[in-house]
Amino acid sequence: MSANTSQTDNTLTAHDVEKIAILSRLAIDDSKATAYAASLNKILSLMQALQAIDTTDVEPLKSPFDHPQPLRDDIVAEPNRRDDYQAVAPATQDGLYLVPRVIE
Repeated sequence: MSANTSQTDNTLTAHDVEKIAILSRLAIDDSKATAYAASLNKILSLMQALQAIDTTDVEPLKSPFDHPQPLRDDIVAEPNRRDDYQAVAPATQDGLYLVPRVIE
């Protein structure tokens, strides 16, 4: 929530959800705005609870696994069929597909 709202408890109301929807250019059903607000408030309260956890001595995870993931060999498994695909293309040049310009 922004600091310039009239709310003091940092909870979203149906009116707030409607304003957010307008700013986001989302169409929402007015009858469901209250339910959306309740759902968003649950998510925000979960985020506040997570922010309250002390993680100062916790190192970031690179992977949830204790061992590195095995990598497979990078071996070509299929033939190069570029010429076949470009033979049926409307226009190609130097191995590239030519398309009409859409932005001037």
